[in-house]
Amino acid sequence: MSDGIGDSGAMVLNQPAVLAAALEAYVAFDATGRVVAWNPAAESTFGYSREQALGRSIEDLIVRPQAREAGKVELAMLAGGLPGLTRDRRLQWPAWHADGHEVPIEMTLTATDEPDGQIFHIFAHDVTTAQRASRFAATEAAVARGLAEADSATAAAARVVEALGTQMGWPVTELWAVDEERQLLTCLARHVEPGRDLHDFAVETLDPGVALPGLVCADGTPHWIPDLGADTGSVRSLAGSRIGLRVAIGVPVCKGRQVLGALCVYGDRVEDPEDTLRGLLSGLAAQIGQYLERRRSEELAIELARTKDEFLAMVTHELRNPLASITSAAGLLHDELDGLSRDEQRHYLRTIVRNAERLSVMAEDLLDLARLESGQLAINPTTTDLCDILHESMRGLPALDKDLTVTAHLPDRLPLYADPVRIRQVADNLLSNAVKYTPAGGTVTVTATTDEDRHRIVWTVADTGIGIPAAERPRLFRRFYRASTALDRRIPGTGLGLVIARAIIERHQGTIDLLDLPAPGTTFLIELPTPPP
Repeated sequence: MSDGIGDSGAMVLNQPAVLAAALEAYVAFDATGRVVAWNPAAESTFGYSREQALGRSIEDLIVRPQAREAGKVELAMLAGGLPGLTRDRRLQWPAWHADGHEVPIEMTLTATDEPDGQIFHIFAHDVTTAQRASRFAATEAAVARGLAEADSATAAAARVVEALGTQMGWPVTELWAVDEERQLLTCLARHVEPGRDLHDFAVETLDPGVALPGLVCADGTPHWIPDLGADTGSVRSLAGSRIGLRVAIGVPVCKGRQVLGALCVYGDRVEDPEDTLRGLLSGLAAQIGQYLERRRSEELAIELARTKDEFLAMVTHELRNPLASITSAAGLLHDELDGLSRDEQRHYLRTIVRNAERLSVMAEDLLDLARLESGQLAINPTTTDLCDILHESMRGLPALDKDLTVTAHLPDRLPLYADPVRIRQVADNLLSNAVKYTPAGGTVTVTATTDEDRHRIVWTVADTGIGIPAAERPRLFRRFYRASTALDRRIPGTGLGLVIARAIIERHQGTIDLLDLPAPGTTFLIELPTPPP
């Protein structure tokens, strides 16, 4: 092997063609640690060109900053003729790349005596792929074990993100779920490496289409963000960049074609979005999707059994009271008719009629529920007027019995293409609820208008009643659900009216929501398209 002097003043070895063509990185340095040879494979492995590397200290080039003092001690031992910890051994250790990240390598170091002194030779190759494959296998095993041992979906989510973050070394790992009732995404679990403060990056809910989890759930495909700092369209990406996160990848968690959520990981070093990484995350996401669907089926079975019991108890209770009132009033009329005054007779007849109407409404709700379950809830739209429907509904309210103030802010007409019978059913339900849950002396306010483009009607029903606790609002539109405020006051009801109201509004291509307002009571917002859907 011949030698020469390079521009840097360092002794330069003329690399034979075999070293230039070698797939392994070849690096040579003298007893002072100055690099004297650097082949093309070393350029790709460590990130420095041959010109950048020649003459520089080997420690500064490929040794991690925190290990450089130990590297100098090792070099002194080698220069002194001692084997040290590296000579004539095959070792794996984390080298340093020019862009500032670790490169796991497997290397051997040997020495030869040259005319100008001893030269040390390193042959090395990047074992990132092999180590990653090993980590992938360990991660898959840890995730499978976590899913098998978890006793709930919440515990399973926590085990999954912990396994991913710990095994793969990602600083932040998240599992998000689509909340269809609230129309947003919720973070089921998040794993954060110890000592990392997430600041405003750690949010618990996201709107659909927002940030990485929202984008993944919106189109059901993997998304890769190579530089969070350059993703200026996302506030969350910029927040991640501020705390040292650099890259992110998210994959959908699906059941068939239905997107259940997103599995997202965030790294603090450059990662290549190679197919194996996407494949690992997609495979894990498929496992999670199967698990969540299985758990959901089990939980639905339990919920169904519980709901059945609650339904039977509710129906029994709700039937018993009006039937008892009807039976009692009818019995008195039968036994005491001749002795009762006309006003007393009318009182008992009103009791019978009122309770019979309660039974009729309950029976109709149960029939509508059955139609809803079978997909046969009929809608017969025609040209109608929402103002007429609302005025008729308000005229039928028993508001004066409780000294309530009912106010309407309505235009003369609001043309609508809808089923007037079904829309009246929604209006009756919302207004009767407002009256039922508002104490004496309260107010009920109905407003309706069109939006600026006159393409949608915006309709609200507000009251100053007992309200619904914030924590319970996501469950408001579930069948048979009764708010704790109603149960505590023993206010009768079936928990079906709002379920059916939402079904009717959605069949008209509209929406119904409970507004989150600081004022007491409740405010429902309904939006309906004015032209035929």
